[in-house]
Amino acid sequence: MSIAREIQKRRTFAIISHPDAGKTTLTEKLLLYGGAVQLAGSVTARKNQRATTSDWMELEKKRGISISSTVLQFDYDGYRINLLDTPGHKDFSEDTYRVLTAVDSVVMVIDSAKGIEPQTRKLFEVCRQRGVPIFTFMNKCDRPMKNPLELLDELERVLSIGAFPVNWPIGRGMDFQGVYDRHTQQMHLFERTVGGQFRAPVEVGSLHDETLRGRLDDDTFHHTVEELEMLEHAGHGFDDAAVLAGTTTPVFFGSAINNFGVQLLLDGFLKHSPGPKGRNVAQASRLPNPGANGDASSRDGRATLVAPEHPAFSGFIFKIQANMDPKHRDRIAFIRVCSGKFERDMTVLHPRSAKKVRLSSSHKLFGNERETVDEAYPGDIIGLVGLPDFGIGDTLTTDPAITFNEIPRFTPEAFSYLHNPNTAKYKQFRQGLDQLLQEGVIQALYLRNTASKIPLLAAVGPLQFEVVQYRLESEYGAESRLEPAPFAVVRWLPSGIAEDQLEALSLPTGSRIAYDMGRNPVILFANEWAADYFPQTNPNVPLSALPVQTAREP
Repeated sequence: MSIAREIQKRRTFAIISHPDAGKTTLTEKLLLYGGAVQLAGSVTARKNQRATTSDWMELEKKRGISISSTVLQFDYDGYRINLLDTPGHKDFSEDTYRVLTAVDSVVMVIDSAKGIEPQTRKLFEVCRQRGVPIFTFMNKCDRPMKNPLELLDELERVLSIGAFPVNWPIGRGMDFQGVYDRHTQQMHLFERTVGGQFRAPVEVGSLHDETLRGRLDDDTFHHTVEELEMLEHAGHGFDDAAVLAGTTTPVFFGSAINNFGVQLLLDGFLKHSPGPKGRNVAQASRLPNPGANGDASSRDGRATLVAPEHPAFSGFIFKIQANMDPKHRDRIAFIRVCSGKFERDMTVLHPRSAKKVRLSSSHKLFGNERETVDEAYPGDIIGLVGLPDFGIGDTLTTDPAITFNEIPRFTPEAFSYLHNPNTAKYKQFRQGLDQLLQEGVIQALYLRNTASKIPLLAAVGPLQFEVVQYRLESEYGAESRLEPAPFAVVRWLPSGIAEDQLEALSLPTGSRIAYDMGRNPVILFANEWAADYFPQTNPNVPLSALPVQTAREP
């Protein structure tokens, strides 16, 4: 099969939502309807229930939340699907934002009783900035919910996006019985299954089918007909181009826990979602002029885009995870294939180190399960094992002119010292912390002019510290103790600043100079006021929220 055909088969997307909107439940049900699992797991993972496939970490199973993003790859209806389940809690948003760099579209899950919640809005804005098409699933329609018309209005008013309901709920709350597909003009009436573990039995027929009509009371039927007529006269039309441009979101209604509407969502998403798209290269990179290579160039001749059809293999690492396999305690780097064809045992360039690397241990992922993969195409997410020099954002390619710059960075907002209370376990503590730091969701800072080398952890949210402690003990056998640090803000100093200049700085009370893992100097402030006051006493010393990144030549 040609590379072009393989590219057309790929669909790579993430599921995003506010916590508790039902994101992980929907993930599991998409796997059920996609034929990837035979029995859907429970999101709460009680003792007598199965844990969800996507929540592989033990702490996730205990707390019933997603902590780490997970890759799930499976085949369905002629498509190769790469599904990424992401954390919803704001403290893990850095992991989610990075995942959004690796996908071509998203499914946004909304609790139909609560509407658009803060974290949903933040993630939506990230998708909008990146031009990622968004599909919406209004979940929990079998519980008390807002008026469906009000939910559509909220989408358009709060998110400033057109909303086209692909299907419409028939009844709501305890009376929710199914959905009406506006494209096929068919009713889908469902029956509940025990625990929602199996596909829900469904009857399909026209709106005036006598058999199906008999299952609906008069109020539900007439109310549904009135709303459908209203939509035809006042609603948006369906426009594939607007969906792909991210200006219109197709809306699906249903109940993930009871499997209502999941099949329609999956089929509708695959029909209207985009395949793999081109990726921007870093400004320092230059590619040949367009032609058979499929490159896109700007008017001045500088290439800015690598198309999936480009013959050279390329991809970027957007996530690193240690110890997904407890038997091996290894480290896996997740790479999004952007162009060309990946083949196991191929040799590629690692531009950051300027080294050539052989990719001999490659896997396709399904939660924490893995299977050796011999080839992959643009859109695929594969895992690479046993390559410790790889870092978040690194490019791998057979074309030296390609270097991606896809991964966003974030300023930490939470700080705590991490102590090792058991000196006999120093080796396990150090090894575990080093590997967890490589995953990129926490940083370690070290105070200047101090005898002790106690790491100061910095993260987007404090729950990351709990995860580090848990994983140190469960995965490395190392206890730890957290001590709150008196800092609330970190700012980076110029990387070339001299030691005598550091000594001469006038620091606000309670502030300290430290170094990050790359030996870049930072200042830790007690509060925003202190950070804002610093430039007044040090007008010639610029600060930045992140270390300045210089363009990297291959």
